[in-house]
Amino acid sequence: MMAFSLETVLYAGAIGLVAIGVVGLVMGSHLFRMLLALAIAEAGGNLLLVLAGFRGDAVAPILTGAEAARMVDPVPQALVLTAIVIGVGIQALAVGVLMRLYNAYGTLDLRELHLRMEVDIAAAAGIEAPGSLHAPAGERPLPPAVVPAKEAKS
Repeated sequence: MMAFSLETVLYAGAIGLVAIGVVGLVMGSHLFRMLLALAIAEAGGNLLLVLAGFRGDAVAPILTGAEAARMVDPVPQALVLTAIVIGVGIQALAVGVLMRLYNAYGTLDLRELHLRMEVDIAAAAGIEAPGSLHAPAGERPLPPAVVPAKEAKS
């Protein structure tokens, strides 16, 4: 049986978190779930940044009067701390926007929001709301129906 090192498992987990988050963003149609997927992808990205500066045989980058030793790179750690603070702020703002959307439209489903917002925008612009997608555009007549060959002979 093949044994995996701790670093390999952590890299696989970080890449897995990013992949789960991206799939959730692409496949989702509910805005709150998409926000959670974004948070998962962000956690995976932060883990990748921390792993970039990791050294197994190094110590924390705190200088003391002792001898110089191999140290972990502190820059990725600082970047991750900054990214966490910015991410929490963005998530808080997004939750506030989602609450306003839910209060205004009663749903967070993307398709339903799209339809309701189109109606509201048309009303605010003083134009007719968009109709059926199957109606002919510009009052043009519909093309004649195509009858399959088997039905035409009958």
